[in-house]
Amino acid sequence: MSKNIFPEGFLWGGATAANQFEGAYNADGKGLSVQDVTPQGGVPAHPGEHDPLITQEPNADNLKLEGIDFYHRYKEDIALFAEMGFKVFRLSIAWSRIFPNGDEIEPNEAGLQFYDDVFDELAKYGIEPLVTLSHYETPLHLARQYNGWASRDLIVFYENYVRTVFTRYKNKVKYWLTFNEVNSVLHAPFMSGGIATPFDELSKQDLYQAVHHELVASASATKIGHEINPDFKIGCMVLAMPAYGMTSNPLDQLAVHEFENQNYLFSDIHARGKYPNYIKRFFKENNIEIQFAPGDEDILKNTVDFISFSYYMSVAQAHNPEDYDSGRGNIMGGVSNPYLESSEWGWQIDPVGLRLVLNNFYDRYQLPLFIVENGLGAKDILIDGPDGPTVEDDYRIDYLHKHLVQVGEALKDGVELWGYTTWGPIDLVSASTAQLSKRYGFIYVDRNDDGTGSLTRYKKKSFNWYKEVIATNGGKLYE
Repeated sequence: MSKNIFPEGFLWGGATAANQFEGAYNADGKGLSVQDVTPQGGVPAHPGEHDPLITQEPNADNLKLEGIDFYHRYKEDIALFAEMGFKVFRLSIAWSRIFPNGDEIEPNEAGLQFYDDVFDELAKYGIEPLVTLSHYETPLHLARQYNGWASRDLIVFYENYVRTVFTRYKNKVKYWLTFNEVNSVLHAPFMSGGIATPFDELSKQDLYQAVHHELVASASATKIGHEINPDFKIGCMVLAMPAYGMTSNPLDQLAVHEFENQNYLFSDIHARGKYPNYIKRFFKENNIEIQFAPGDEDILKNTVDFISFSYYMSVAQAHNPEDYDSGRGNIMGGVSNPYLESSEWGWQIDPVGLRLVLNNFYDRYQLPLFIVENGLGAKDILIDGPDGPTVEDDYRIDYLHKHLVQVGEALKDGVELWGYTTWGPIDLVSASTAQLSKRYGFIYVDRNDDGTGSLTRYKKKSFNWYKEVIATNGGKLYE
């Protein structure tokens, strides 16, 4: 009996974000987004330490302005994804490509046509698009004029945007995500929510009110989407990060519980349609009073069809975290786990944590799940191979292999999982550090952190490995 457990029709593929790989930041009527003025990445070095560098105008130091030029090379890249056998490709629509300032009434036709062309190219190869509506790409005008999601006005602008793209692509896209890593707004409010208030001046009241606005907008988008096409599958997307207690001290376990509730808050509301009791206590103890507009309570009841998430690492938690080494490279905090190895950027590698996440989400919600980000950022070295330049990235193959074996274990546990998209199937600009040297892809892109390079694409060793994984529907993992 085969060990392979992946179901027939499992959606294998890769995931990207417009701001990290499209480039063409001002082409064909596109407006600026918050990404265009954060040349060093959008994430503080440590939670709450300082805001990222924010410039007044785009500058040449920002690799995201050109990305890897998918905007002009999408046919070449999609052909490579098809060669690997992708069943699904996750991408985001750049809000400011459709509504340059974010608050216009009429959309930019050139922006709409670009995504029409991309979806048509995917369809040519039988690849399903999985589209994120807002992936850290709030139009810059909405950040500067309205303070991003701190303003309720953004709900109306977002509704206009999603209604436009839902209607335009209702026969081309089935799978949708409302916000990328929606819980990250608590830790990176400018990148995630377009909130221009400096982090150390942003009150908990204003931050959680912004969270409420996003949650209402997400539920409203779900309602609008199902009205436009009842066959749409609309999900939320959260940053998943399981936590372990540093010791068996009950206070350490309580620290784990409180940390995980910060993240469960977002999936709980998306899946259950109401605020959980534990957050009500938190609000009361922190003098937070969420302002509900008439109808908000009913809108929140428009729950998602599935839960999607990113998974890169786990963390450890302690009642007295100052007694331990802090986790490096993690925007959500936590302390280092002595039982785990770390990537070059300090992200702790924990394949078993992915199985735990899958079981915890499924046990909690009994909704289908979708892993929409998982991968290893590393400094790849391009070498001459027998078939031309390549990268011997056995470390990436090992990382993905171990994680996918644990996905298989979760499937044996009874978890319902629709698909798996690796983060960055092609090298792109890092969201957290704005580097290209932090590479994730199966495809190497000749571009460097100083902006030099030809943008030529080369297949890494992992390209053919993932191709075999897909071709065997996971059977390759059990050889």
